[in-house]
Amino acid sequence: MKNVHVAYRGKDLDFRRASLLAKDAARESEMQYPTIVSWHRHSNQTMSPYYDGANPDSWWEKYGEGNGGNLEVSVGGEYDFVLMDAQGYDILGRMPLRNLSDDSGNQYLCYAPILGPVTNTPSPEACTVLDGWLADQL
Repeated sequence: MKNVHVAYRGKDLDFRRASLLAKDAARESEMQYPTIVSWHRHSNQTMSPYYDGANPDSWWEKYGEGNGGNLEVSVGGEYDFVLMDAQGYDILGRMPLRNLSDDSGNQYLCYAPILGPVTNTPSPEACTVLDGWLADQL
């Protein structure tokens, strides 16, 4: 994996600013569409992706490289990012899924082509109840 360091001497380096600087550095390294795969913040040991028991000093880097990342960018000694070039990937556009609720407040994930464009009422043919295993799509 190629490594790049971005010096940052200003105050208030937050995630937003650091990620923009990392993407700028990736563009300078010939990436057309830099995309962050994983990241780590040194001062408070936060990282993404996160799971209980993960080593914050190494997990983010292993995950990033194992999932297509090929450029590591360190920003100001505070943030580290693993990036990949998303050039050539298809753009998803509008997903065929909708989140709806019934009159009792139960939430559902519904497949819009079966549900139809007019109704906002969940149906058993098109919808499944949202629970801890399903992601809210909106």
